[in-house]
Amino acid sequence: MKLLLASDVTEERMDTFLATTDQVNKEDLVNGGYVVEIGEEIKGCFVLSTVEDGVFWLKQLYIAKESAQKLPVLLETIIVLAKTKEAKKVYVHSHQPVVDILLDALQFHPQKEALNVINPARKEGNWWAYEVS
Repeated sequence: MKLLLASDVTEERMDTFLATTDQVNKEDLVNGGYVVEIGEEIKGCFVLSTVEDGVFWLKQLYIAKESAQKLPVLLETIIVLAKTKEAKKVYVHSHQPVVDILLDALQFHPQKEALNVINPARKEGNWWAYEVS
């Protein structure tokens, strides 16, 4: 598994990947996101967006179903990336019970209040936070 800046990926490769899902905002991805390469193919992506100094929001996270077993490793890799950006906290808005279970196992903590961000993708779901050490 390899992370690449989405802005460094050719338009052709990006379009091929994006044709496999309707869950990704291309503009956000290209303007600050990463793609996940497994083998020679792009199988996932994410956007780690700065909310304020030291606080990040995992704004988009997508991984193809056939690569879903890599999600725990991908989340841990995102945490390591956040550390390199001197993050103190990373927030995630989860929409699926299986992701809630995974976030809990990775020591994310449920939040009573939503992160104050502009236009979250969905209103329903659960907010989680990870204290980066």
